[in-house]
Amino acid sequence: MGAGYEAPAATIRDMTESAGPAFERPHAHIPATASRDLGLRALVVDDEVELAAVLGSYLERAGYEVAVAHDGLRAVTLARELDPDVVVLDLGLPGLDGIEVCRQLRTFSDCYVVMLTARSDEVDKLIGLSVGADDYMTKPFSPRELLARLQAILRRPRPKTPAHQDGPDPVTAVQFGGLSIDVAARETWLDGEQVPLTRTEFDLLVALAERPRLVFSRRQLIDRVWGQEWIGDEHLVDVHIGHLRRKLADDAGQGRYIRTVRGVGYRMGTGE
Repeated sequence: MGAGYEAPAATIRDMTESAGPAFERPHAHIPATASRDLGLRALVVDDEVELAAVLGSYLERAGYEVAVAHDGLRAVTLARELDPDVVVLDLGLPGLDGIEVCRQLRTFSDCYVVMLTARSDEVDKLIGLSVGADDYMTKPFSPRELLARLQAILRRPRPKTPAHQDGPDPVTAVQFGGLSIDVAARETWLDGEQVPLTRTEFDLLVALAERPRLVFSRRQLIDRVWGQEWIGDEHLVDVHIGHLRRKLADDAGQGRYIRTVRGVGYRMGTGE
């Protein structure tokens, strides 16, 4: 791990025990929901060589094309070369740590990023998600849960216009004061300048903009953006909302573009 960071010696053993035989033997039965040929690329980044190898084998058996890196610099290089769909990224890495790797990834890739750490400190979670990670898991964890989360985020639709349930026809472009959202082009503009958003941030903004008078709870936003199969801490929504507000220069107290409805959730602002 990086300087000053030591993973518990029992990490691999604990993960293996928590996952059961399928994790000890990567070629064991994979759930029927997994495809033998997903046509998707996964990059596993962890300096625990054994752990990275087992995770990689598990994902390969689930149908992913897998590459593995054991340090941050190699991870960035491989991500540029391979253009992965998902990156499973450990927080504590030699060279560049996971936070910096994620920050650099977001300068050239909109792949989904799931961060791993042996620490459960809330500050780690907030920092990791603020630089563009889509999800966060604390070791030890079940690799079946990791696979389930990857399946959930990869099922999130990427249509030119957003899919939704009952309601008006989906928007293709919409304006809120100085904020313009072009759904078809997946572009966001603020006062004439383009705002670089991650996939998750853009999908979250579109979910709100699509029905601007509706107040969404965290769970409703999870269902629409991450998918109904997603499991985990629903406060993930708050972190992404906070990061979205910063990019839109939107003060939480004013709520020009994203308004907090206390005790309920979030809704779109008017832009005024």
